[in-house]
Amino acid sequence: MARETSNDAIWFLSGLAIGATVGLLFAPQSGEETRSQIKTAARSSGDRLRDQGDDLFTRGRDLFERGKELADEASVIFERGRNLADG
Repeated sequence: MARETSNDAIWFLSGLAIGATVGLLFAPQSGEETRSQIKTAARSSGDRLRDQGDDLFTRGRDLFERGKELADEASVIFERGRNLADG
């Protein structure tokens, strides 16, 4: 079973390499243009990823702050209840 999975992975990677090579050989632009497109796409993806990470961090911080507020409110309500029960 492990040998079969290994063979499948080798065939997959071989197909991937062959496909990438054929794609580059038949690309309608020069290698320099292709590299430029790859570079631009990588920068754009990096910028988007960074923006999404910043948004996620901000949302997480906001949720944390809201959780702290709710915990503080619950503590106050608990103390009020205890004081009422004690008389």
